[in-house]
Amino acid sequence: MNRILFFLIFILSLTAFSQSSNDFMLGAGMDLLKTDNNKLFSKAQIGFELNYFVVRKVSISAGLEVWTEARESFAFGARYYFNDYILARARGLIGVNDFSLGLGGSIPLKKKVRIELLGDFFFEGDFALRGGVAYILR
Repeated sequence: MNRILFFLIFILSLTAFSQSSNDFMLGAGMDLLKTDNNKLFSKAQIGFELNYFVVRKVSISAGLEVWTEARESFAFGARYYFNDYILARARGLIGVNDFSLGLGGSIPLKKKVRIELLGDFFFEGDFALRGGVAYILR
């Protein structure tokens, strides 16, 4: 399980669709690339996450990670949005006993819908690149 810290910065759009304090954001994502995946499509990892925005740029989160070749894991963490498009996150994974730090981008499609691409470095040593979608609940 070797992971490397990875970051991606996304394109800027003309209009900003940001979150506000007390908003919730529900997201789902799937690993597109993972360093411990030796064969293409040999295993998958899917995650579901609920974020609560404490203030405009900071959210706390709780979620579930599901692997096809391992057990499920509860995830909890926080996100910091540098701006409307670039974010950093930290998560603890209870069940697989790991911790991840990541950077990523979020592109608004509509006022409440975002596409996300995140790179996570796990302290067990693996790296994952995840794509997903998020919906803001106001």
